[in-house]
Amino acid sequence: MTDQNDQSQPQGTLVDELGLSDLPEEKKEQLMGKMTEVILKRIFLETMYRLSESDQAGYEKMIDDNASPEELENFLKGKIPDYDDMVRKIVRDFDEKMRSLD
Repeated sequence: MTDQNDQSQPQGTLVDELGLSDLPEEKKEQLMGKMTEVILKRIFLETMYRLSESDQAGYEKMIDDNASPEELENFLKGKIPDYDDMVRKIVRDFDEKMRSLD
């Protein structure tokens, strides 16, 4: 199980590096929410691009059948051999892009 501090530390570092640490906590949370949304959309689009049409249909059926997040993740890992690497790359690319905006 991941410790909450393990998850919040990279976010805090990113907030600091982007010069956003002086913003009110509510604004920081909104920005982190937006950035998370962008990353999740990128992961979804790349995932759908890599799945065959029949695998996309299988994924949609699992969602319709209320599959658990673990079941969905296992399905994707089974269909996309480098799924974890793909996700890490998307997050790393987003992070680098955000840091280069100075």
